[in-house]
Amino acid sequence: MPNEGSYEVALERSNTIRAELTNHPEKYTMLTGDRPTGRLHLGHYFGTLKGRVELQNMGVRTNVLIADYQVITDRDTTEHIQDNVYNMVMDYLACGIDPDKTMIYAHSAVPACNQLMLPFLSLVSEAELQRNPTVKAEMEASGHELTGLLLTYPVHQACDILFCKGNVVPVGRDQLPHIEITRQIARRFNNRYGKVFPEVDALLSDTPLLPGLDGRKMSKSYGNAISISMTPEETAKLIKKSKTDSERNITFDPKNRPEVSGLLSTAAICTGRDAAEIADEIGMGGAGALKKYVTEAVNSYFEPIRERRHQYEGDLDYVKDVLAEGNRKANEIAEATLAEVREAMGMTY
Repeated sequence: MPNEGSYEVALERSNTIRAELTNHPEKYTMLTGDRPTGRLHLGHYFGTLKGRVELQNMGVRTNVLIADYQVITDRDTTEHIQDNVYNMVMDYLACGIDPDKTMIYAHSAVPACNQLMLPFLSLVSEAELQRNPTVKAEMEASGHELTGLLLTYPVHQACDILFCKGNVVPVGRDQLPHIEITRQIARRFNNRYGKVFPEVDALLSDTPLLPGLDGRKMSKSYGNAISISMTPEETAKLIKKSKTDSERNITFDPKNRPEVSGLLSTAAICTGRDAAEIADEIGMGGAGALKKYVTEAVNSYFEPIRERRHQYEGDLDYVKDVLAEGNRKANEIAEATLAEVREAMGMTY
């Protein structure tokens, strides 16, 4: 976690940006993305995807990265990665990401972006990388040894943000150390070689973290996540088998009743209602009534998204074309940025 002082400064900058976005969206270039390790779920949608669409529709220059190279930071296989990438594009499109307004591209398809790693690595110390709390958390969560790729993960993120001259990145508080390293890399490069890169700011999310159906962090590995791509029937089945507790009266109490409260939180974010209010309404209806309410809330909210997704599932050629065009645009931008970097470093030969 960043210290309180740095968080307060980041929050103040974030609030200033949010106030300015409506009137001057053209001043901002946003970069964000996901690792294609499986299907995107409700946590992804309410945590990031919905916000990306809002920024896109405001007129911000939006760029969405499918971070396929980053899959191997803590995994020893790329099995199913192509299928995961294409399904991720389908999720993006179904949720409202417009390829005419937003560049969707894959890490591995843009070599000039990854080539920025070499000069960027010279601008950070091993100690700075070792201190990054997200790297430590990823290593502990995966049980994977600290590889060079995982250690330099924050530098990869700096390449992703800076290659397109990104100056705003939507993140949660726990991602602030990555933004700070990116800011340091940009500042140090500009001071050493000449101004090429912008200062980057975090656009801090004001959306509360959506827990999984069991109250724990929403994760595919926990089996507590509803995927965007699920059918209404699959959604109903997953919710029906989710755990609750022995108490019949439904109350919202995240600390003492995490499973019940996880279900209530899901219903609340899909209906725009207060979780405690929903709990009071269900009352002695018990787990059965709660699960029925949650199922209807989720399926109703995601019905139009899933209908659009079903159309893309039947047109894989279009999905591939969207990614190919995004890759083409990203390569064009990356080549231009790399040329600027080489010129600033005196390497134009």
